[in-house]
Amino acid sequence: MAANELRREGGCLCGAIRYTVTGAPLLSAVCHCRHCQRQGGSAFSVVCAVAASQYEQRGETRVFQDRGDSGQAVHRHFCDTCGSPIVSIADVLPDLTIVKAGTFDDPGFIVPTQEAYCRDAWAFVPPFSGTERFSGTNIGESR
Repeated sequence: MAANELRREGGCLCGAIRYTVTGAPLLSAVCHCRHCQRQGGSAFSVVCAVAASQYEQRGETRVFQDRGDSGQAVHRHFCDTCGSPIVSIADVLPDLTIVKAGTFDDPGFIVPTQEAYCRDAWAFVPPFSGTERFSGTNIGESR
């Protein structure tokens, strides 16, 4: 890693999982899908997509194998101790790691530019200012 390369750290609630992301995210988005709602226990999830090569993890996650719209697997990684969701890796996008943005140590740099699965958005959640909205996924599968 070059001395001037951007480096961001993050991890789970209990500290058993730590990670480093180098370079800028490829995109930041708000996901309203029912799977993110259930995983996070909230109305939506804020995520950052990075190239798999940008993500390095210390500590071992458990994995729940979910299914995306494509029918292919989505591997949802979480801390086995505290339950924090960390990343999702979709078989349809094998070179991409989707980081749960709330797990960054300092998430203040995140400015979502897209909203995915708006068809599942809760009625009381207004559109986010400055975002492009998609009925379904915003990356890889279908709009």
